[in-house]
Amino acid sequence: MPVFRITVKCSKLTSGQRVEKGMSVDVVTNSMVNPVISDKRAVAAAFARIYGIDIEKIGALSTAHLDTQRIG
Repeated sequence: MPVFRITVKCSKLTSGQRVEKGMSVDVVTNSMVNPVISDKRAVAAAFARIYGIDIEKIGALSTAHLDTQRIG
């Protein structure tokens, strides 16, 4: 199962929640495709679990705001 590291490209403050450039989470998927595109729920759950933020509500759950790198 591939492991992807999802990293925030730029800081953003919306709805009283903030993401900072460099914040990252690791996501394990069953797919070889970028999880920001194919499995948004897993990415959002990882940010909620690690940082306690709703990255979808902030509007940063897209390839424009997140960089994806396969690490395993």
